[in-house]
Amino acid sequence: MLKKYKEIKNRYNIGCRFLNDAYNIESNIKSQEEINKNPFRSEIINFLLDSLDKSDTNYLEIGVRNPEDNFNKIISTKKVSVDPGIEFKTNPVDYKMTSDDFFNQIKNGKILRRDIKFDVIFIDGLHLADQVERDINNSLDYIQDYGFIVLHDCNPPTEFHSRESFSYYMSPAKYYWNGTTWKAFFKFRQNRELYSCCINSDWGVGVISKNIDLGKPTTILNPFYEYHVLDKNRNDSLNLIDYEVFKCKIRKD
Repeated sequence: MLKKYKEIKNRYNIGCRFLNDAYNIESNIKSQEEINKNPFRSEIINFLLDSLDKSDTNYLEIGVRNPEDNFNKIISTKKVSVDPGIEFKTNPVDYKMTSDDFFNQIKNGKILRRDIKFDVIFIDGLHLADQVERDINNSLDYIQDYGFIVLHDCNPPTEFHSRESFSYYMSPAKYYWNGTTWKAFFKFRQNRELYSCCINSDWGVGVISKNIDLGKPTTILNPFYEYHVLDKNRNDSLNLIDYEVFKCKIRKD
């Protein structure tokens, strides 16, 4: 009995240390702050589609999971959804495949049209930098010159939120996960042929445009994509802006 009591007490002490740890407390606070931010991605996407002032719009969403989360809220004449169905088994999407397969099949003339162009492409698939980078590069081939590429989870509030493994729930970020999307977005923030910004809401909604001036490329040096460098230079690295400021930029152009 004494041995069992010591084991229980030891677990209790470990649990208390975890709950009272400064990193855990900070992560909880920042997670809650992010949850409370508005607007959500669907409102931003609908604003962009509406700003085009077109009677016929074409929207692509990569990484749908449950369509009720975002896809079904988007107002567009034509909507295309892509998801392999790993996280949402019913997977009621148009193309049940990875984004890599989707774009390859378009290029090979197996689905849609080789010359298809979308007005807005929303990337919210696998949140790992290499995959997000491929999704952005592929999207650039199929976005209208006046269109927008939108990315979710570009502004992880702590390093624990930006961990590579989603399944590691014992971190201070718990189930909240932005992955390493920010690294891919930051890489394109250095591209002088594109304009980009990150709306400070809903875990960071990144927007990339070929022609609309959303802000200058970043001059921050972070060759190894280290989180502490991002955190120190967050505003410049991501071109982090308020939603109302963003709307003014779009309406001005």
